[in-house]
Amino acid sequence: MVTLGELVMILDLARQGLTVSAIARRTGRDRKTIRKYVERGLEPPVYKPREPSPSLLGPYEAFLRERVERFPELTGRRLWREVRELGFTGGYSS
Repeated sequence: MVTLGELVMILDLARQGLTVSAIARRTGRDRKTIRKYVERGLEPPVYKPREPSPSLLGPYEAFLRERVERFPELTGRRLWREVRELGFTGGYSS
């Protein structure tokens, strides 16, 4: 990712007629990077929101809530062992 100052310099060098390779040599960036920023100009990048990834704990959430309500003194390690026996494949930190 280039900074705004670098982007302005890249666009200025392109307006002066330098080739993509020459601009890449001067800035120390890859030619593909230079080409991308010259084609895009000063318009900001467009980011799309990511779709939430499915949780590994989702299928076990009801079980875990029920266990914690009935036995509040259960440790996380114990609950992890119990859901592993039910088929949970994630790690303890999940």
